[in-house]
Order: sequence, then C-alpha cells, then structure tokens
Amino acid sequence: MDEVTAIPPIPLLEMKHIFKSFPGVLALNDVDFTLNHGEVHALVGENGAGKSTLMKILSGAYQANAGDILLEGKNIKIKNPRLAQEHGISTIYQEFNLIPQLTVAANIFLGREPCLAGYLNKKKIYQETQKVLDELHLKVDLLSPVRYLSVAEQQMVEVAKALLFKTRILIMDEPTSALTTQEIETLFKTIKKIKEQGVGIIYISHHLEEIFQICDRATVLRDGQQVGSYPVSEIDKRKLIQLMANRDLNDYYPRLRSEPGEEILRVSGLHCGNKLKNINFYLRRGEILGIAGLLGSGRTELARAIFGIDRINQGKILFNGQPVILNSPRRAIRTGIGLLAEDRKQLGLVLQLSIKDNIGLPNLDHYSRFGILKRKEQLQLSTRLINDLRIKATNCQQKVIYLSGGNQQKVVLSKWLARQLDVLIFDEPTRGIDVAAKVEIYQLMNQLTAHGVGIIMISSELPEILGMSDRIIVMHKGNITAEFDARQATQEKLLSSALGEVA
Repeated sequence: MDEVTAIPPIPLLEMKHIFKSFPGVLALNDVDFTLNHGEVHALVGENGAGKSTLMKILSGAYQANAGDILLEGKNIKIKNPRLAQEHGISTIYQEFNLIPQLTVAANIFLGREPCLAGYLNKKKIYQETQKVLDELHLKVDLLSPVRYLSVAEQQMVEVAKALLFKTRILIMDEPTSALTTQEIETLFKTIKKIKEQGVGIIYISHHLEEIFQICDRATVLRDGQQVGSYPVSEIDKRKLIQLMANRDLNDYYPRLRSEPGEEILRVSGLHCGNKLKNINFYLRRGEILGIAGLLGSGRTELARAIFGIDRINQGKILFNGQPVILNSPRRAIRTGIGLLAEDRKQLGLVLQLSIKDNIGLPNLDHYSRFGILKRKEQLQLSTRLINDLRIKATNCQQKVIYLSGGNQQKVVLSKWLARQLDVLIFDEPTRGIDVAAKVEIYQLMNQLTAHGVGIIMISSELPEILGMSDRIIVMHKGNITAEFDARQATQEKLLSSALGEVA
C-alpha cells in the first residue's frame, strides 16, 4: 500500500517577492511573508527596516511595485483600504485612526453603520458596541466623544473597532505603547481568544519581551529585506536583536554615571490646577532625573508646567539659583529648557516640513539677522546634526513625515542640540522606536550629561528608568510619593510607590 503524503495546510496569507520603492529609496527588496490560521506572527526590525511599508501594502494604503498577495491560496489585489476590509484585513495603527468629536459607538461603526428601513439602526449600534466593550473590560460611556478618553482608552477603542467585524487578518502596530500593565494583560487575553477562532494576527512591537509572551513566530526585516523567519520557541532575545541590528547589543542601558555638578533647576511648592500638588524636586548638571508613575499620575503635566504650557497656580521655579517665570514655551526656551514631547508627531514636529525646517523652527532668532534668514548657516548646521545623530535620510530637505519613528525622534532632539540648552525634558523618549535606535538615544543622553546638561526623563518602562537614571522620583495622583537613588531602587519599589504605597 502506497504511503499517503500529508498535504500541508494552505497559509492564510502569503506575500511573495514584494518590492516597493519611493523616490531615491528602495523600501522593500524581494520580501516574503506568510501567516497561518490562528497564528500570532511578529514582524520585527529596526525603524526603517520596512515593517510599516509592508503592512501598508497589505492594508491597501500603498501599492507594491512588484509581487503577489495570496489569501488562502487565491491571488488578490488590494488597491485601497476598503478592499482590504472587504477581504477581512483590519489594522490597529500606532497613531489612532479616530475622529475626536464622534462618540465611541460612532467611531467603532464609522463607515459600516447598520440601517433599518432606511434609518440608522442605533439600537443595534449601541448593543454591539456595548458587547465588545464588555469583552475588553473597557468601562467607558459608549456615547462619550473619544476626545474625552485617555490615550489608553482610545487605544482600546481601536481594538474594539477591529474585533467587532469579521476580521480574518488583524494587523497590530505597537498596540501596547500607551497601555498599562493590567490593560496589556487584558489585551493579550483578547488576542488569545481571537487566535482560537482562527484569526491570523500580525504583531509589530519594539517591546521584545511581548513577542516571546504572545507570538508563535517572528519574521525579521533589515534594510528592506527579509533576514529570516523563526519559531519563537527556537530563538532568544539576544539572537533576535543581532538579526535586527546585524550587531550584538551587549548593554541595553549604557548609562555612564559620574558625579553630578551644581544644582541647575529647583521646583518648590508647585501646584497646577487639580493635576499637580505641592511638587518639590531639584536637578543637577550632568544628571538624569527619572520620573516614574502610572498613567494619570501627573508626569506629563509636570513636564508641561515646567515648559510653560500649563499655567502654574502656586509655587516657584529657580534656574541657576534665580527665580524664573515660565509662562510660555518661548520663555522656557529662552531660559534654557527644551521639551521632547510624548507625542512627537503632534507636538514635536511639523510633519510636512523638511528636517532642516523642523530643526530651525525654535532657532530662527539664531539663524536670522535684521529679519533675514541666514539659510547657509541653517543648512550647514542641519547637515552636521544629521551626520552626528546618524539620521537616516536622503538629505536635510527630506520631509520628516517619511522618516521612521526613531529618526523622527532624533530630529526632535536635533532642534534642542542646535539651541544648546541647559535642561532637557524627555517625555517617553523611546516610545515606538526599535532597540538599536533606543541605544543610540541613550548614548546621546550620555553625551549631553557629559557636557553638563541636566535631563528629566519620564518613562513608563521601569527597566529604562532604572537603567538610565541617576535619581528617580515617583508620582501618584499629582503628588511625589518617593525618591530613590537609582542604584538602590527596584521595579517592586517603584511600582509600590506608583500605586500610592509608602516606599
């Protein structure tokens, strides 16, 4: 009797020999990618490796120059995002795709509103919305405009949008970047549930520990090419980093600690509305002061107050021992303080402007004389900063919208390096950027502190806070609850203080 050869199951998705180029850049060079039914497949690589481009081709936002896409063995053409949705392909983007003025329910059903006898079937909309919110354990008012929701809640609304409809392939681009630990656990439970239903999930994250926690397989891209595809059980974090960066990153947090200099900034008795209460701390030259805390603890509000965005109701700020009034970002910058905002795309960059123009925006007084812009000096400085910070771009005239997240963050940093400020506030400096780019940012922070710059670093990643800070303060509900020497702090101590418990 002849042996029966088992026929391997047809993959849910096959992307074969994908090429994509932009003016002067080959973004994808002969890339293959497969996804099986009921699989969570990680797509990893440094910023600029081609991950987002490949997924935008799959979701219909871009068209490949060459290559094929097969869905359960059938060749399909995805000419626009609507066709992708019709094929059951949904995407949860890192940047939210929500309309702030519309309600939670309206956002979830936008473009797919059910009708009854020619009228909007509001009853069905509300019932289905509440059902998916309950599944996600998301306690928000479905009739509330999403602009009133926290960043984490808005992220979960994006998840709800994708889960409510018949999704066969779910693309998740940095889905946990704004979520708390508890919310991440809820999301992972949801992922496991929809995985059991045969949905294929493409998971993009720079948090490598998440990949080993939730994913079955990992495909690595580097410089627009596929390096390889591996079962997660057969690879470790160090090997994954080597494949991504083509080098060994021995030290994730390369902090070069030295004895800090004199005090440069002191905040005393600061109150800001009902967000900040009696804040007291100091910062010294050459020091990194880490600020830890959970979402809503007041960390970002503190940064905004010091930078002159939010009004201070009470308290004083001393800069180099002298009282200063920081009632606007302009005044803060002229004093010597810069802010790398948490949301770099909305608050740190003008995406449609060039690298050169973004670097120049807060420095126009340095580039001009009698109202005339000294373009040659601006061009020379921008070019030098691009080289010094190793920003991957064709030239300084390239629009920042076409840069990867890590390179965009370097452009934000370049603005302040051009200004040569004394204090820099980093709010989530490595959110949404890859491991290698993180290390480069950390090394730049080392260079800044070596030249006497004082850095305030706000981060939700406790290993980052512990690894890069000299001192750490912890916030809870607008108050400072603890202060630690970073060398004696632990994740347990920080989390306990962030929950409002006595350290």
